[in-house]
Formats: sequence, structure tokens, C-alpha cells
Amino acid sequence: MHATSTFATSDFRPEERESAVVTGVDVGIMTFSKTFAGDIEGRAETLFTSAYSHETGTGTYLAMESFAGSIGGRSGTVNIAHTATTTGDDRTHHLMVIVPASGTAELAGITGTGSLDIDPDGTHHFTLDYELPT
Repeated sequence: MHATSTFATSDFRPEERESAVVTGVDVGIMTFSKTFAGDIEGRAETLFTSAYSHETGTGTYLAMESFAGSIGGRSGTVNIAHTATTTGDDRTHHLMVIVPASGTAELAGITGTGSLDIDPDGTHHFTLDYELPT
């Protein structure tokens, strides 16, 4: 099955931290909220970690979504992990996976992969290719 959605982010909560290891790009941690509309409807709390240079626009992020809502009309909760790298002009090394055994209620047993794409106007698209037990 295939589901697409747009989403908006809000409530950014950065975590103050200092690392004993200094690298060429700063590592940051934050949490924020997402609201989804489309085949994927609901909200998520996101734990977001990144190593990113604001000067060059280069970096990589790791995110863990705790989603509550519906996917393809079936309701429940699920965790979704994703990562990507950017050099400022592109997105590469993208990976999105539904965390095994994380689905509840009508999403119990869900598996799959997906993608996150950003339009030039900043619109964010969330796509899942998934399977659910019959």
C-alpha cells in the first residue's frame, strides 16, 4: 500500500549540550511536533539529532517519529525512523523505515519504508510504502 501526506512542524525545543569531542560541524539535539494531512493524518513528536554546518548548509540528520493518527484510514500509533544528508543543494543517502513491532491498534504489525521530500517552496511531503496484516 502507498500513502502520501504533507506536514507542518512546530514547537521546536532545542536541547543545550556540550560535547567533549569537537568536530567540523556542530551536533545538535531537539524535539518538535509535526501535523500530517493527507493519506497520513495525525501528529508526531520527533526526536531530531543533526550534525550540520549553517555556514555551508552541509550535514546529516537522524530522526525518530512517534506518530499517532491514521495511515490509509487505519488508526493507531507507530514509530518511524529516517535520515538524510544534504550539501545544501541536494538530499542524498535518504532512508526511512517503520520501526518493527511499534504499531498499535489498527496499525499493529505494520511494516514498510518511505521518503521525505521538500518542494522548492518549502512544502514537506511524507510518503510511506507499507504493508499491514490482513
